[in-house]
Amino acid sequence: MAAHLENKTVLITYADSLGSNIPELTHILNTYFKEAVGGVHILPFFPSSGDRGFSPVEYRKVDPQFGTFDDIRKLAKTYFLVFDYMINHISEKSAYYRDFLEKKDASSWKDLFIRYREFWPGGEPTEEQIDKIYKRKPRAPYVLAHFKDGSVEKIWCTFSEQQIDLNVATETTERFNEDNLKFLAQNGAAVIRLDAFAYAVKKPGTSCFFVQPETEQLLKKCVDTVLPFDTAILPEIHEHYSMQLKLSKQGFWVYDFALPMLLLYTLYSKSSKRLKKWLEICPRKQFTTLDTHDGIGVVDVKDLLTDDEIAFTCDSLYQKGANVKRKYSSEEYHNLDIYQINCTYYSALGNNDDAYLTARAVQFFTPGIPMVYYVGMLAGKNDIGLLEATKEGRNINRHYYTQEEIADELKRPVVEKLLKLMKFRNTHPSFNGHMEMDLSVPDTELLIKWVSENSFSELHADFATGKFFITYSQDGNVITDHYESGENQI
Repeated sequence: MAAHLENKTVLITYADSLGSNIPELTHILNTYFKEAVGGVHILPFFPSSGDRGFSPVEYRKVDPQFGTFDDIRKLAKTYFLVFDYMINHISEKSAYYRDFLEKKDASSWKDLFIRYREFWPGGEPTEEQIDKIYKRKPRAPYVLAHFKDGSVEKIWCTFSEQQIDLNVATETTERFNEDNLKFLAQNGAAVIRLDAFAYAVKKPGTSCFFVQPETEQLLKKCVDTVLPFDTAILPEIHEHYSMQLKLSKQGFWVYDFALPMLLLYTLYSKSSKRLKKWLEICPRKQFTTLDTHDGIGVVDVKDLLTDDEIAFTCDSLYQKGANVKRKYSSEEYHNLDIYQINCTYYSALGNNDDAYLTARAVQFFTPGIPMVYYVGMLAGKNDIGLLEATKEGRNINRHYYTQEEIADELKRPVVEKLLKLMKFRNTHPSFNGHMEMDLSVPDTELLIKWVSENSFSELHADFATGKFFITYSQDGNVITDHYESGENQI
């Protein structure tokens, strides 16, 4: 029986980043991290044509180099699992798209894709319509489909040319999504993350991003599809925080992508004013992050920080961060996301243990279920070697750890203390209660308390000194734990 979603820390990892495959990952988790990790988000493990799994060929197989669904189901007995579902696109190498190229109008999958000639009135968008699109390319988003009969058509393609967009408005795609979501829910998924979700719905004359009410209707369909299996749906949206608030108010799970930049600003400026405001209004039914497989999001914090404060945070990251340069987030290093900065979170804080542990402590006391990226769990530094070898900016934060490396990393005090924090977050009963925040403390400090029946835990962080301590109840006693190492401030 697969484990279901719990209020415990989620590890985010690739299938081949902690060990080389899923059986090795399972062994490593059970050996070193069983108490610190409650759930595991295994980044796309399906057969894929690129983008490290995010160009899926199909969903009913595990890439043979990673293992099988038997390995997935075995892992799901101990940890609740998060799977990705690329609701916006499928690989150009998929059988569905290849069948479409071969048979064209006779293909049973023709309605899976968005054909310009059918989507746009007149067959082509106007300049005004193109300008409105929230796009990732300096032109209209399409790829040329070369059919077997020699004809050529424009097909909607938001991201790379190997990722062909799906037409979520058709019955064919609706059945396709339902079948795949049910399969994943029945084979170990406690949570299904909808990748690039806000791009999925397209309508002429709109931004084709988070289009309402169709986007919320699509989300509800996905939620209803997997509800019988006790599987949750998590839409991935990198944009203005108001989109997360809107979905949260309707009871949907969301991400807190604003927290990473807000915490960097807080630690750089020594002021918790902006962070406190966010903690007052942020969704409660959310997953929190500091780091993911992508860069550190900048756009998500718009209007929570002023433009000057965002610029200060970015400038400070490049000044105070360890081995990070602006060019690593540029076109020179194949960065598609100009609103993200490529850097590990530990290196963004100058590889400073105290600052890093303070950031994680705040994350764990923020409302929601915390997610910790595998590099972050090992307080990983920027991997300049992998970055330069591949010229892929995001690889700065995608180190491949062997079992020997992991054993060595576990000896570092910062990793020991982080795992202690993760275990505390997983086991202390106060986190199943409600959060209280003392707004009377100075703006250089943060005081958060969680209370549940007869238990409590309280975080007191001092950003002026870069230190924090946690006070909590245990067996009728009150205990205080200090985590600082005595390092200099960042």
